[in-house]
Amino acid sequence: MSVVAEEPPTSLPSHPEEIRSAFELRLGKHITLQGSARITPAGVICSGLAVAAMVLSLGYLASAMRPRRY
Repeated sequence: MSVVAEEPPTSLPSHPEEIRSAFELRLGKHITLQGSARITPAGVICSGLAVAAMVLSLGYLASAMRPRRY
């Protein structure tokens, strides 16, 4: 009996405008880090809005913590 290994099907993007990225980071001879990410244009916009909201709220909190001089 022989075992036939099936090749995985080529992955099609779930969104036609999906953005993909992959990297490999080597630290010395023995450590290798690999990573990948994917995002859609709508995800980029939502991430930007979330960061802007956090920066605005942190700016407001920082200005409220300053001691006021009378």
